[in-house]
Amino acid sequence: MHTPFDFLDLGSPHSVGMALMRLVRSGALRRLARGLYDVPRTHPLLGELQPGTDEIVQALSRRDGSVVQPAQATAANLLSLSEQVPVRVVYETDGPSRTVKVGSQTIQLKHRPPRQVRTASPMSNLVFAALRGVGKANVNEAHIAHLRETLSAKDRAALSKDLPLVPAWMHPYLRFIATPPQRPDPSVKPTKRRKHAA
Repeated sequence: MHTPFDFLDLGSPHSVGMALMRLVRSGALRRLARGLYDVPRTHPLLGELQPGTDEIVQALSRRDGSVVQPAQATAANLLSLSEQVPVRVVYETDGPSRTVKVGSQTIQLKHRPPRQVRTASPMSNLVFAALRGVGKANVNEAHIAHLRETLSAKDRAALSKDLPLVPAWMHPYLRFIATPPQRPDPSVKPTKRRKHAA
């Protein structure tokens, strides 16, 4: 997925736009929406393939210079805290709220204050959105244990740093997630129980 912004180091906005137009006319590129292009891909059975949602969202972020991240239900599904696939694809952004249609896909962008999407690390934002999606009353030990096991040490450290950015009800959960999970020491062999004589 490409945007004119990706090629501004090669020429002026006008020259880049003209070059992209020529590539579209020749069939080398496909124009999906304003300022969004990709290389056409086809499948022998499925025909012309559409780009993935994440590709589109990342391209929108580069094109508009905005932060775009999964909204609550989408984040919960991505982090495996919910098996429910959202009916609508919704992302949060510090740009304006709008609906973007790319091919057969419709992506809804909802505005959030910049402080809520730009301050924390991307993974912290994803975890925060996922917990909001699950809901204060529904977060359970399994959710928290799963996040603790799956997040990297770097992401757990970021959670601790970003703790002041979220509501107080999340703090105990995030502190637990940020604590490194206990791993068994492979150098320590379990002791065998002695059998007592009858």
